[in-house]
Amino acid sequence: MNTQLRKVLQNAVYAAIYVALCYVFQPISFAAIQVRIAEALCILPIFDDMAIISITIGCFLSNILLSSPLDAIFGTLATFIGLLCIKFIKIDNFFLKMLPTILSNAIIIPFVIKFGFGDTMPLWLLSITIAIGEIIAVYVMGYILYRALKNTKFCVK
Repeated sequence: MNTQLRKVLQNAVYAAIYVALCYVFQPISFAAIQVRIAEALCILPIFDDMAIISITIGCFLSNILLSSPLDAIFGTLATFIGLLCIKFIKIDNFFLKMLPTILSNAIIIPFVIKFGFGDTMPLWLLSITIAIGEIIAVYVMGYILYRALKNTKFCVK
């Protein structure tokens, strides 16, 4: 199979898996403490720069289909910022490399929830709950995925 075609298909699968995980785990993906299991896929740019685009597309699609246009814009922006940072942080430490993903969501998403959905919790508390969910998804589930993929050749180079 053509390498470029394989790469495009691989990244389409990344986006589709992100959306499917959000759909299947919708009750916890959009809960008070949002544990969006799909955010574990944010580790993929460590292995494949193209995953930045596919995970961003998957995030946008899941937000537009399962949440709101405001979340589709700003939630996707939060994820995109975190994914871009993964590419530019040259530290070989998983937890430091993934920290911007957690921080960008913990900073941006509380505003979406507060002003887009009228939540009455203070912004600082929303930020903490978003950070907790991101820590579970990225640092726990993402690290498990990272360790599983680290010594494989699952990505097309």
